[in-house]
Amino acid sequence: MSDTYLPLAEAKRAARLLALATALGGTVGPIAIGTGGLVGASMLAPEDQALATVPVTAFVIGAALASIPAALLMRQVGRRVGFVVGASVGCIGALAATVMVSLGSFYGFSVAMVLMGLANAFNQQYRFAAADASEPAFKPKAISWVLVGGIANAILGPQASIHGLGLIPGSPYAGPFLIQAGLFVLTALILLRLSVPAPVRPAVGGGGRPLTEIVLKPRFLAALSAAIASYALMSFVMTASPLAMIGHNHSHSDAQHAIQWHVLAMFGPSFFSGALIARFGKTPMVVAGLLLIAAAAVVALMGTGLFHFFTSLILLGIGWNFGFVGATAMVAEFYRPEEAFRVQAFNEFALFGTVALASFSSGKVLAGGGWEVVNWIVLPVVLGAVGLLAIESLSRSRVEKGAAG
Repeated sequence: MSDTYLPLAEAKRAARLLALATALGGTVGPIAIGTGGLVGASMLAPEDQALATVPVTAFVIGAALASIPAALLMRQVGRRVGFVVGASVGCIGALAATVMVSLGSFYGFSVAMVLMGLANAFNQQYRFAAADASEPAFKPKAISWVLVGGIANAILGPQASIHGLGLIPGSPYAGPFLIQAGLFVLTALILLRLSVPAPVRPAVGGGGRPLTEIVLKPRFLAALSAAIASYALMSFVMTASPLAMIGHNHSHSDAQHAIQWHVLAMFGPSFFSGALIARFGKTPMVVAGLLLIAAAAVVALMGTGLFHFFTSLILLGIGWNFGFVGATAMVAEFYRPEEAFRVQAFNEFALFGTVALASFSSGKVLAGGGWEVVNWIVLPVVLGAVGLLAIESLSRSRVEKGAAG
């Protein structure tokens, strides 16, 4: 066994701790995305509603901006210290959001959302920490175990958004962010118990292959494209969903419950998605996830009743899980221990940079074209990502057959 891997029992313990950290700190996603657009809309004049999702975009931009610094910091100080720093920044951001919402400051709130996004960049590294600590056979399961913690996000995030409304008198939307600050404190306390292998420091002249050699491989590009399509489309539709539901005469509570079921669908399959990947392979599971995302768009185009919103968001969540877990496991195939942080940083920057564009455009598309246009955009993106995977798989199969012949 490599020195870079933990014994199986210790790898499982690390994955469980990271799942618990995900359960608490990961609520920042549902709260920021599920409530951020509504907060933005409440602060803007009717003619400026196209900017309502700017705070959500600020959250995603924070994650994109911090993706490379977060990886570099953890390479120097280790993942435990880095994760605690991330949770601390998130707590500061959530407290700032509480104050800015109370003051009615749209731009101040957007800056606070950037800080929470910075924390989310560290949260997104939990899955890589679990994978890198595990032997190859356990990697897909370690990733899915961490994402299982997201099931709690489906309960804590929307419930904090609903019940936090009355927490601060006169400023209903501030309460959920105060709750989020407390959850970040608990996350930091849990992460202090984490023990994973120290970062592999490359020897002088032995830092691994050039980054371009790794990331320009066709299979890496196909995996990255699938991860981006899965996450960006999920963010694009999820960001618009609460605003679309209220625009179609559904209540705030309906919107938050729809987000709750969506997040449950995002993380619930993690109980078995790792086993499904081991059984059927990474590429077939990623394709299945992307096709489910397309099915979600089709359901949304069929109507705007609660049934359509709930069903669409549930399919979107399951599709994200299969696509994102499978694509992450594919990316984890490509790097050696000494290359891990550079490849992961590039992957996260490309991923969240695109997700930021998706969330920013979501509000504009919804305001300009409506809910139908939001969902029509999903279909060609899915087709492109599936096409890249198919081309790469066929090319690799031909090469393997040629080598065997």
